Amino acid sequence: MSFTPLVAPEIKARYPDFHLISIVVRNAEIDVPDAQALNDTIAAAEQAALRDDAQRDAHLAAWAVAYEAFGTKANRTPCSAAALLKRVRKDGSLPRISPLVDAYNAVSVLYGVPIGGEDLDLYQGVPRLLIAKGAEPFDTIQQGEMVTEHPEPGEVIWCDDAGVTCRRWNWRQGRRTMVTVHTRAMWLVLEALGPMSAKQMTATGEHLMGLI
Repeated sequence: MSFTPLVAPEIKARYPDFHLISIVVRNAEIDVPDAQALNDTIAAAEQAALRDDAQRDAHLAAWAVAYEAFGTKANRTPCSAAALLKRVRKDGSLPRISPLVDAYNAVSVLYGVPIGGEDLDLYQGVPRLLIAKGAEPFDTIQQGEMVTEHPEPGEVIWCDDAGVTCRRWNWRQGRRTMVTVHTRAMWLVLEALGPMSAKQMTATGEHLMGLI
């Protein structure tokens, strides 16, 4: 069965240099008897986070401009790759969640590319990237309690048939479709703007697929 994300015409018009890679993983088995490749990538990402990288920084700067364009302060709610980079610089290491999540988080930091993951078994319909109207439901946690929020009108969101799966483009993923250690089918999306070329994105995607 195909699983092709849809990008709304309004997104294409506002952000003509936006491009993505979509990866579907099915029948995954969480088994890492030899995790050397993953550990090496995590170590490389943690070291790279401490160094200046003109290509990575230019790409993250483009995301900050895109966020500002739909009314979001990128310094307060940065794109996922910038948030991970900031966390590594603060803590000195990447957070460890599960092998699959650790893999795409490490690749995200290493290349400065926002990467999101969704549990396909919990997803309803195909992914859609669009401009929010403001009434779409978004399941998240506040003070330890599950709550339903709504995006701001005009915000860029990913959603499925049941509601928002990621707010502010790739800033915060919802709880309903989050990837866990129990995930066996997964959709991954790597997102880029103009400073990241198709060739560089292909290399990023191939690195991640090799780890998986």
